[in-house]
Amino acid sequence: IDQEREGEQIDRALLKNVLGIFVEIGMGEMEFYENDFEDAMLKDTAAYYSRKASNWIVEDSCPDYMLKAEECLKKEKDRVSHYLHSSSETKLLEKVQNELLVVYTNQLLEKEHSGCRALLRDDKVEDLSRMYRLFHRIPKGLEQVANVFKQHVTEGSESNKAESSSGSQEQVFVRKVIELLDKYMAYVTDSFANNSLFHKVLKEAFEVFCNNFFAGCSSAELLASYCDNILKKGGSEKLSDDAIEETLDKVVKCLAFISDKDLFAAFYRKKLSRRLLFDKSANDDHERLILTKLKQQYGGQFTSKMEGMVTDLTLAKENQSHFQEYLSNNSAANPGIDLTVRVLTTGFWPSYKSSDLSLPVEMVKCVEVFKEFYQTKTKHRKLTWIYSLDTCNINGKFESKTIELIVGTYQAAALLLFNASDRLSYSDIKSQLNLADDDLIRLLQSLSCAKYKILTKEPSNRTVSSTDHFEFNSKFTDRMRRIRIPLPFVDERKKVVEDVDKDRRYAIDACIVRIMKSRKVLPHQQLVLECVEQLSRMFKPDFKAIKKRIEDLITRDYLERDKENPNLFKYLA
Repeated sequence: IDQEREGEQIDRALLKNVLGIFVEIGMGEMEFYENDFEDAMLKDTAAYYSRKASNWIVEDSCPDYMLKAEECLKKEKDRVSHYLHSSSETKLLEKVQNELLVVYTNQLLEKEHSGCRALLRDDKVEDLSRMYRLFHRIPKGLEQVANVFKQHVTEGSESNKAESSSGSQEQVFVRKVIELLDKYMAYVTDSFANNSLFHKVLKEAFEVFCNNFFAGCSSAELLASYCDNILKKGGSEKLSDDAIEETLDKVVKCLAFISDKDLFAAFYRKKLSRRLLFDKSANDDHERLILTKLKQQYGGQFTSKMEGMVTDLTLAKENQSHFQEYLSNNSAANPGIDLTVRVLTTGFWPSYKSSDLSLPVEMVKCVEVFKEFYQTKTKHRKLTWIYSLDTCNINGKFESKTIELIVGTYQAAALLLFNASDRLSYSDIKSQLNLADDDLIRLLQSLSCAKYKILTKEPSNRTVSSTDHFEFNSKFTDRMRRIRIPLPFVDERKKVVEDVDKDRRYAIDACIVRIMKSRKVLPHQQLVLECVEQLSRMFKPDFKAIKKRIEDLITRDYLERDKENPNLFKYLA
């Protein structure tokens, strides 16, 4: 056998017959074969491969060493099929694996220029596949390979984070995450045979990377912004339909690594509402497609509000056509202004600021007509008008020409005041419109300090104050016949985060009550752990937050502490 291992030709048939005698004289027992031949052969095999491995580990690179190890294992398996008894196979291969792989695991994986890190760095897919085939045979052999893979993914992600955060575009981050996920997932499927251990460490590495802040934004917000860029008209991501579908699929996979899924949902809803209300959505099918994917992955509760928003818009179109019919059948009711109203369901949409704006007479009639129409449809619903989301098209009659101005309702209401007065002070406009200072300053700034100066202001500076006076700028002109005058941007991130924090408090309360209702009595630590386990699907609750909610529920008589053991809680029915 040793001669054959060294490459000499031997008489395999003779060897098979000789070994057959050991088996035959056992009369059905393997005692003679095992004691008189196999024990010595296994001992000799271990010594042989120990000598070989000690030289190879010094002389060879990791890929060369693995090639030799794989070849040796193949040849030993051949030996069993040609002349050894089949019962020797497992024992023989274990001896070879022990001497070639188990003994030198650390040295082999950590070889400086050719170990596991180097193979991952240089994309040596074939060598990594061989490493997987060899190490998955030995107990806990894959754990060390998986740990190196995890470190490699974490380090690669961190260096890319440094590159991404230095760029001005937030989109760079998400594109990089998708690119890295594709790259590392290819290793898991191609080199590591889709092994669940490698899926697990890949998920853990990406969870660390994806739950950091980048350029002051959470990854949940960046992912929602990326979706918005893909799905809105004129977004910076110009993709074909197939590419959009594939990218949305990857976005949903990326979301799995983000612990604050509720924050993603809040930002996504906010951006979805703008796409739907301002007709910015590029394709309705794509909007429904991502909601279907999110629903499949995270359940109906995750997407119920978003689906409600899309349904609302479809119903709003039907409602508008019924309103047009109503006006054509009641010519006396027609307000003389083209009016489009969208009725939305409060629970589905993000919360919007509503105000008691004093509408101009022309608009008051529109509101009254629609209310009368809506009462013919239902008498059990209350309409709240959200003027901050409206747009109005009004004609500005300037000296040079008439220009159509596309403005918000607040801006339109302010401009229409100048039909009756040539000059108005800040306090006049405030009292006539009944607006808060914040809103009034924003709208006056957009009309007198921005690109289009429809109003002139005294004093003529770039800030609006309560002592300013305003006049209609009859000399204004522009080469366009229709212009859009936007309001200054308001950063709504803070409000979205505050709303999510409020919702989390309710979610923790409901979870604690649900657990205690079924368990009746629970120690503090177990209650906290069960609470974390149930809520971690949507967000990672803070232990301090749970403790605070428990104290709050005690004061509200949902729970009480045990008198003898203060760490034990009881549910109060």
